[in-house]
Amino acid sequence: MDTFLLYSGLALVLIMILSMYRGIVGPTVLDRIISVNAVGSKTVVLLIIIGFLYGRVDMFVDIALAYAMLNFVAVLAAAKYFYKRRGLHEEPGQGARLTDLPEREEENA
Repeated sequence: MDTFLLYSGLALVLIMILSMYRGIVGPTVLDRIISVNAVGSKTVVLLIIIGFLYGRVDMFVDIALAYAMLNFVAVLAAAKYFYKRRGLHEEPGQGARLTDLPEREEENA
């Protein structure tokens, strides 16, 4: 069983390396955000596998849950930041210009 978990963990690490490559080379910001989320999700599974290998699943499940929540919040924050910046679907180097932003209406109270 340990051999199966070890090879599963190694396969997961190889898949994570491919996801990291997409995050570094990805043509758009959206590709990079999805890549970071995928690496975070695979890290949670890898932590559970490590917990089984060490025989301390209870401890590693707590660490994995904390990491999953941190990953979720970080990806949401990054997506919201780039959505407000209007650069989520644009190519790198073509950020939103100040003239492209809608004008705010002033409240007259």
